[in-house]
Amino acid sequence: MSSTTAKRVAVIGGGILGVSTAVHLLRQGASVTLLTEQGLASEATGRSLSWLNSAGERSTPYHQLRVAGVDRYRTLFAADPSREWLQFGGGLMWNTAGQGDVTEARHAYEQSIGYDSKLLAPDEIAAVTPGIDSGAVPEKAIFNPGEGWVSLPDLVNFLMEEFHGLGGHLVLNAGKASVMVDGGRATGVETAAGGTYPADAVLVACGAATPAVVKPLGVDIPNGSPVSMLVVTKPVEHDVTAVMNTPRAAVRPNPGNTFALDHDWYEEHITEHADGSFTIPDDVVQELADEASKLIAGNPELKPASWKIGYKPIPGDGEPVFGELGQVPGCFVAFTHSGATLGLIAGELLSGEILTGAKHPMLATFRPGRFS
Repeated sequence: MSSTTAKRVAVIGGGILGVSTAVHLLRQGASVTLLTEQGLASEATGRSLSWLNSAGERSTPYHQLRVAGVDRYRTLFAADPSREWLQFGGGLMWNTAGQGDVTEARHAYEQSIGYDSKLLAPDEIAAVTPGIDSGAVPEKAIFNPGEGWVSLPDLVNFLMEEFHGLGGHLVLNAGKASVMVDGGRATGVETAAGGTYPADAVLVACGAATPAVVKPLGVDIPNGSPVSMLVVTKPVEHDVTAVMNTPRAAVRPNPGNTFALDHDWYEEHITEHADGSFTIPDDVVQELADEASKLIAGNPELKPASWKIGYKPIPGDGEPVFGELGQVPGCFVAFTHSGATLGLIAGELLSGEILTGAKHPMLATFRPGRFS
């Protein structure tokens, strides 16, 4: 967009990317309207494992952005380490039996880029991170001490206190929203109910729905979003502090002595209905909880308390999509698989671009124009 400062910004999407960007805009003096289709954190943000990391192999710009993302959470954590919804207990991963060479190769790669990575035998795990059943680890495991986790709904609530304090305007349950365009430029947001919200700039941060929202503008963003589920267990006593990424269950601690669980092996058991809702057999949900129990010292019985199913936002090429649409000046997008890890840094960098027009170099490879 031009270098003229955008004073009024409309943000479509009440997940972490929309809320974070809205708060960063307000901090810089913008007038912000935040519109949600339903409630806050009602879509992917409300069912994210939200493991804060840059483990494994990915493009260098993506890795650098994720590391910066974790850094912003560390700053927030340092301000109050007692927050139950944001903790840094590391991350632990292992592969299936017979894939020890894959694990070792991942560890070597992480070391080569300076990512803190420890290769552990099963009997070494207890000395490094508590609460894990080492008998579940068939060969070697990787422990990444610098990783953490966040409960995104709690973070959204935390940020929304500042949003309201800074005078942000929240429009809940607005239904489907579309970008208004005049003279080829974004001029605001219109809802299906007929509400209009004029703005100098618009951010579309609707998770997996983002490509559908910008498609009427003549913009094609490939969408690779799969259906996924997040399960929250009933409270159970445990000592786990690390996020675990394992062949049959991904597990993280969650406020209130509960666990958050997800994976992908059960996707074939999920049914999508004509009204957009999803169902899964109860016994499949319990099977995931049983798999998680095997990872925890003492193998406590885990019972699902709730589960949410929906689309997990993943751009078609796997890389984030951040920035202004070349076809529609004044309209920006935020669409990424790593919404949790990038939530704070993306809001910071996008707000700067929206208000100044200066493109941040860390977002250079993630522009939506790469699909044109």
